[in-house]
Amino acid sequence: MVKLFTYNKYNDNNKIRPYGGFFILYIYKKINQMKIKAIFFFLFSLFSISLCSSQEKENNTQFPPTTGYINDFENIYTPEEIKELTEIISLFEKETGNEIVVATIDNISNYDSFEKYTIDLSSYWGIGKPDKNNGLSIILSKKLRRVRINTSIGTQEIINDDFCQQLINKHGIPNYKEGNFFIGTKLMLLAIIEAWR
Repeated sequence: MVKLFTYNKYNDNNKIRPYGGFFILYIYKKINQMKIKAIFFFLFSLFSISLCSSQEKENNTQFPPTTGYINDFENIYTPEEIKELTEIISLFEKETGNEIVVATIDNISNYDSFEKYTIDLSSYWGIGKPDKNNGLSIILSKKLRRVRINTSIGTQEIINDDFCQQLINKHGIPNYKEGNFFIGTKLMLLAIIEAWR
């Protein structure tokens, strides 16, 4: 009679030595463990490739050049409104040295996040003095129905995230919903200037 399984035998060091069927089970378990590790590594590799691919797309984004204080790429302001907003920002910069830029955009290129795009766009434009980090941008999109205020490190000491969100909720969103983009932007600008002097 051929035995399919044999008992484990002990060696001199009292360690179990697999024989026969137990050896087959031992190999089977090892193979399964290797499969699990291989699958995990494969999934992790896919995840890493996905992240790298997304990052590469963002890095390849061609941002539009700034046109000045008001970058109206959606053409939602009239020439008179652009002139008035420009005068408000220009006068404030002459008085304080702080820099503000307003932009309207109709897309976020190959980004997945409106927030990330506006941050990178503001950084690309270099808003604020390098030695003071005193820049701020108001970026809105009529098409995407989004608005965001970005602040540099030096600006955040006075104009923090909570304050920005309050301005958006109080002046931005209500006016933008009614199509009053100039009024909403102007009211937020004046509130920012008042707090930032």
